[in-house]
Amino acid sequence: MKPVNIQSLFERLRAANPAPRTELAFGSPFELLVAVVLSAQATDKSVNLATPELFKAAGTPAAMLKLGREGIERHIRRIGLYRTKAKNLFAACAQLVEQHDGEVPMTREALERLPGVGRKTANVILNTAFGEPTIAVDTHIFRLANRTGLARGKDVLAVERKLLNVVPAEFRRDAHHWLILHGRYVCKARQPACGKCLIRDLCEFRHKTL
Repeated sequence: MKPVNIQSLFERLRAANPAPRTELAFGSPFELLVAVVLSAQATDKSVNLATPELFKAAGTPAAMLKLGREGIERHIRRIGLYRTKAKNLFAACAQLVEQHDGEVPMTREALERLPGVGRKTANVILNTAFGEPTIAVDTHIFRLANRTGLARGKDVLAVERKLLNVVPAEFRRDAHHWLILHGRYVCKARQPACGKCLIRDLCEFRHKTL
């Protein structure tokens, strides 16, 4: 996609949603970390249904350690892969307490050492909790970036690197949220809603719907 079209694309997304936010409910960097770990292969809606009671019972790493793996499981049972996620959260909380004084670290390297945290999750934390201009590429952004011609790549890391190169600096902090929301609700996998897409004329997808 031409730079002038990329500029227009993000100007339109910004005009439509000047202050984009994650749809996950959280009140602290730790709660965001927990919510993002739980959201893997699950919907934000299902996570938001489970986390209020979990955070009420254990809103810090130390409190979650006291809750124990079985206690965590009871709160997140409605979420897919809940046993594995409870195991990872318990181990991550132990690491946060032992190595980071109970605080969520602010570096990618430290975040990715936490159980259950990969590059995408680390990018979400860095961006949403700490304001870093990172772009977390999930399935929605990967599809949209390739489909539109914004940043084509064979894997998520290639797409992430291209996005960081082509997205103008003024849009980089919010690009993740704009793109994931557009991919989730407009540029959908099976039935893209091209007819109501505000960047339709900029998109290079050859099989646009009405």
